[in-house]
Amino acid sequence: MTRYESVSAPDGGEFDAYLALPAAGSGPGVLVFQEIFGINDNIRGICDRLAGEGYTALAPDMFWRLERRFERKDESDLEACMAMVQRLDFGAAVGDITATFAHLRAMPECTGTVGAIGFCLGGTLTYLCATGARVDGAGIDAAVPYYGSGIHDMLDRAGELRCPTLFHYGDRDPFIPGEQIAAVEAAVAGLPHVTVAHHDAGHAFSNWDAPSMYDPAAAQEAWAQTLAFLGEHLRR
Repeated sequence: MTRYESVSAPDGGEFDAYLALPAAGSGPGVLVFQEIFGINDNIRGICDRLAGEGYTALAPDMFWRLERRFERKDESDLEACMAMVQRLDFGAAVGDITATFAHLRAMPECTGTVGAIGFCLGGTLTYLCATGARVDGAGIDAAVPYYGSGIHDMLDRAGELRCPTLFHYGDRDPFIPGEQIAAVEAAVAGLPHVTVAHHDAGHAFSNWDAPSMYDPAAAQEAWAQTLAFLGEHLRR
């Protein structure tokens, strides 16, 4: 039960979003934000796994303004992927995130609550969603950023983090050093319902499509924590 949705951008135009539906046909919504590899097998697989757990999962094409349906399989083409990130307009991205949030919340297949999950670039986008996306004055109900590589540069937004949030980090991540993780922890230390989970792993440990990065033990540990967290905050 999968298809692509067409989402209206706030400044004109439309972009695609991959949708995976649970067997029941409806459920709590989860926005899924891509890594630098685009909406690829890994991200579609995350959506499908969430649908298998009873969620309506929607992953927007966040590179659509640069190249529609940009997709790379793994870390073998990092140069092209990094070039896309460097060209990404994060201001426009927040508008697209909000539009996708509104689209998912309005879908009959979404039963009301909406969470967000994302990986690497998507972890940063999940943080932006949690701190900036508002529809009719309301934000998302839960956020799970995995190793968000840009969050430490956006800690001025931490005061807007109003929903329960579970951060995942690898303690051996060569792209996010310990001092950056510590800065995130310090910024959110006084916020209720915010947890920072540490894993004995490197970067992108959840991506089973990137063999040099994937860490099965850490991925399974983090996924179990994620499902428990989403279940607590989205199933009302």
